[in-house]
Amino acid sequence: LKPFRPSRTSPRFQMSDGRPQKQARMATPKTLELRKLRLMTAIKTPYTADGNVDLPAFDRLVEHQVANGVEALIVGGTTGEGHLMSWAEHLFLIAHVKAKFGDKLAIVGNTGGLCTGEAAVATRKGFAAGMDCSLLINPYYGKTSSKGIVMHLENGLKYGPAIIYNVPGRTGQDIKPEIIMQIAGHEHFVGVKECMGHERIAELSSKGVACWSGNDEQCHESRHKHGAVGVISVTSNVVPGLMRKLMHEAPNDALDAQLQPLYTWLFTEPNPIGVNTLLMQLGVCEPVFRLPYTFTSHTAREESVALVKKIGLEHFPAGPKGLQVLADADFKHVLNGDDA
Repeated sequence: LKPFRPSRTSPRFQMSDGRPQKQARMATPKTLELRKLRLMTAIKTPYTADGNVDLPAFDRLVEHQVANGVEALIVGGTTGEGHLMSWAEHLFLIAHVKAKFGDKLAIVGNTGGLCTGEAAVATRKGFAAGMDCSLLINPYYGKTSSKGIVMHLENGLKYGPAIIYNVPGRTGQDIKPEIIMQIAGHEHFVGVKECMGHERIAELSSKGVACWSGNDEQCHESRHKHGAVGVISVTSNVVPGLMRKLMHEAPNDALDAQLQPLYTWLFTEPNPIGVNTLLMQLGVCEPVFRLPYTFTSHTAREESVALVKKIGLEHFPAGPKGLQVLADADFKHVLNGDDA
C-alpha cells in the first residue's frame, strides 16, 4: 500500500479553523505499518458470573485469534462493549492485552466517544497503556457540525495513530468524504472503518484513503473489487481462519457465499447479541450478559448450532463442553462487576 499523499486532483487540506494546510505531513512509520493490516477482530469481552471481565476466557479467545492469523484487535469497541465499561476497566483491558499479546498482533483501543475532552483523555491514556492505535468516532447523540467533527477527531489524532470509525447507523451522522479529506493528511491518520458500503469505500480508496469494511457481509467484495484494505470484523471472533482466507487469499466467492447465512444470523439482532450468544454456546465464555444485552431466542440458538455444523465446528473456538443450544435459564444478566 502506498502512503497517502495529496495530488493535484485531491481536495486541498484545511485546518479545522478553515486555514489551508499547504502540505500534508508525512505519515509516521507506525501509521504506514498499520495501513497494511487486512484482518482486525472487534474482540468480544467475556464476563464472570459476578459481572467482572473474565481475563482467562478473554486470553483463550485472543490465543485462538493469534493462532488463526488475525493481525489486530479492536479492544473495547461496540462488540467488546466498551460503552458498558468504566474507563478504568477499558484502559486496564488495553494494557493487559498489550502486555500479553502485543508482540503477536496490533492493539487498537476504542478510546473515542461523545465528549471530546473525555475521548482525548482516554486516547492519551490508551497510548500510555501501550495501545498501537486508537479507534475514534464522531460525536453521537449530541451531534455537531462538519467543522466540529474535524476538531473532535483532531483532538484524538494528536496523540498517535488513529482509525476513524464511520457508522451512521449507530451515531446518526455520516462522516462524509469531504470531512475525511480534511484530516487525511494528518501524520497519525491511518484510515477509516467504513460502514457506508462499497460505493463509499471505492470513493475513499480512489483518493488514497485506507479503508476497512465495517460490514462483514460485504467485506469480501469490498476487499477484492472496491479497494478496501481489509475488514474490521465481528465474525472473525468465531471463524478467524476463514475470514483470513477471504482477506489474504485470492477471491473466493464460494467461501463468501458459505458464510453469508452466518453473517445474517449474527446480525439479525443488534450486535453484539448474536456473537455473544454464539460464543457462549460454544463454551468459550460464561453465559453472562451485561445489560442491556441479552440472549437470542431458543429457536435462533438451534439455528446457530445447525449453521456451525454445516460450516464445520473445526473452524470455531470451542470450550470443554463443546457446542450447545443452552436453555434460557442458563443465561445470567448483570449490570457490571460492582453490582455483585
